[in-house]
Amino acid sequence: MAGGLNHYTELLYFIKALAEADPLVNTITQGSFNRLDLDKKNIFPLVHVSIGDAQFSNGSTVSFNVQLGAHAVRDINKEVVSDKFWLQDNEVDNLNEMLAILNRLWSKIYTGFTDSDISTTENPTLQQTLDEGTNTLDGWILSFTVEMPNTTISLCG
Repeated sequence: MAGGLNHYTELLYFIKALAEADPLVNTITQGSFNRLDLDKKNIFPLVHVSIGDAQFSNGSTVSFNVQLGAHAVRDINKEVVSDKFWLQDNEVDNLNEMLAILNRLWSKIYTGFTDSDISTTENPTLQQTLDEGTNTLDGWILSFTVEMPNTTISLCG
């Protein structure tokens, strides 16, 4: 993965390619999570990539905080709620499917990094999101740190 592209772009391309390969993912977006549900042309399920803060370590590596969100639209049945446990929507299905997408992506990210000089958090965290945005999105946000070799700058002159 090291080479001509900068670290940030390289990481975006890598994650985007993995998400595009997932059969359940219809749209991939990136940037701040505040912009997640602004495009009316999004086709769900959607994976959103947010690469946040970075850190240089001893001049030899650069680390990024990464968040991947997988979200689907909740379908709400307008009938009177007859099942107090399952309610009358697809929230549970959405959470299962979005967790499965992130599980597949994480497995590919983790194994893809072990084949290179890139390392990542071994035990990422997942935050559940419910009823988000104008489309009433359900899903998860996976958070982890990526450490990449800082091979683009040479101080040896």
